[in-house]
Amino acid sequence: MARDLHERLKHFREHTFPRHEREYRKLMAAGQHPGTLLISCADSRILPHVLLEAEPGELFSVRNVGNLVPPYDDNAGYSSTAAAIEYAVLVLRVRDIVVCGHGHCGAIHALYQGAPKEAPHLAQWVRLAREGALSGAPDGRKMRSVEQHSVALQVERLSRYPMVRERVERGELAIHGWYYVIEDGVVLVLDAARRAFVDPAGEVPAEPLAPGAP
Repeated sequence: MARDLHERLKHFREHTFPRHEREYRKLMAAGQHPGTLLISCADSRILPHVLLEAEPGELFSVRNVGNLVPPYDDNAGYSSTAAAIEYAVLVLRVRDIVVCGHGHCGAIHALYQGAPKEAPHLAQWVRLAREGALSGAPDGRKMRSVEQHSVALQVERLSRYPMVRERVERGELAIHGWYYVIEDGVVLVLDAARRAFVDPAGEVPAEPLAPGAP
């Protein structure tokens, strides 16, 4: 495996980097000015830059298990996600923040199946999605509803960050909730007014949020 990784690095240096060398050098000289912060899942099937066809410097991204947003805490604990939100909003001055969830999410399944006993950090972390969980062990469309409900919860939690709320109120920042249906290549967008996830292209019927969703 190590050899495979080294071969990939070699290919990047010899083939991929030369195609973007001008952009990289410009970014080093002028600094980064991405317009979007994307909070997505660490799932290996999610490729944020591919999904948005983003070029170097366009997307500031943070990935974690379950695309979860911890509650804002004045005590400033150790949270890379909270730090990324602060940096993106206060330093980079992004104009959009996207919370992107997806189907077949292992973090959501862990709410019902439990985390390995040797993984206390994982068990604690996925509790950030607990508020959107249903009783019992949902599957199929019910599990999809829980995954979407979790995205809505993270969007609501994100809106409570003081620096986020202030810029949203001034019209300088917008928050978006997305749900990626991997097998179909479709991204559904949270429509807060309709309390549903909708397809911007209008090809997929709106999916109402489960009762109790924010």
